[in-house]
Amino acid sequence: MTTLKMTLAALATTALTALPATAGEKWDMPMAYSGSNFHSVTGAEFAKCVTTGTGGDIEITTHPGGSLFAGADIKRAIQTGQVPIGERLLSGHQNESAVFGWDSVPFLVSSFDEHDKLYAVAKPEVEKVLADQNLTLLYSVPWPPQGLYFRDEVQTMDDMKGVKFRSYNNATSRLAELTGMLPVTIEAAEISQAFATGVADSMVSSGATGYDRKVWESLNYFYTVDAWLPRNYIMVNSSVWDGVSDSNKNVIQACADMAEYAGTWRAKEYTGFTMAGLAAGGMTVEPVNDAVMAGLKEVGATMTAEWLEAAGDTGAAIVDGFKAE
Repeated sequence: MTTLKMTLAALATTALTALPATAGEKWDMPMAYSGSNFHSVTGAEFAKCVTTGTGGDIEITTHPGGSLFAGADIKRAIQTGQVPIGERLLSGHQNESAVFGWDSVPFLVSSFDEHDKLYAVAKPEVEKVLADQNLTLLYSVPWPPQGLYFRDEVQTMDDMKGVKFRSYNNATSRLAELTGMLPVTIEAAEISQAFATGVADSMVSSGATGYDRKVWESLNYFYTVDAWLPRNYIMVNSSVWDGVSDSNKNVIQACADMAEYAGTWRAKEYTGFTMAGLAAGGMTVEPVNDAVMAGLKEVGATMTAEWLEAAGDTGAAIVDGFKAE
């Protein structure tokens, strides 16, 4: 914790050298996850940093929990200028570009260190696609490794067949199909209600999502398969960004660097904390058995091949670049 505070203090010195606050632009920043989620907490700190650092030239107000726009609508809202800035899980838009799904290729990486190396290779390619869509990336924060939640115990791959499965992107829908589960598209803000009412009985997600949504009230098992580590992205409309002064751009980027560092630190610390929280809530938290893991790895191999075909040369360059690291 001391290291985090010292680093943030050093970054803040750069960001918060501004004139006293004056009336300026007001930027609404929609976010899909609950206000208590570490991504939303990081976003709120980023917003405060920008507001203070620009001396009120740009005042950012966050709107967590899909309260301003539903998660699936946030990216389009930024592109079209309905809001200047927002946060989105880009893998939710893999149908627009396969590149957005780089972080949801099963079992390509299973740790934060591996993921960091993969992100370093993938980031420039993601930024190219975003630039073509009038979007500029400010910062990005990973989720903890993804595990499998179930209402009922899973001892074989057959136990998954027919189970209603919450999906949130192409990869999760395909995972459901290949395991015989039934994908149901459910945004993060709707998770608790979906499980409570039986709309879904399982999902792949991090311990953070399950903990924030108290899924132990409906589900009983969390299996730590470490399937992948998706990322949330904070993006600004490029036309809006072009109109920001150089001095304020410097402040915003310093705040973004600070947020990416703090958010990534939180993701790592939150992993163990949320595992303990799920268990304290009454869930069984454990790895799947060897037979189920072998079956999941076969599914992962199929999904990896499909993604590489869809992403073409760019996808191959990302994977090859990661393996060469």
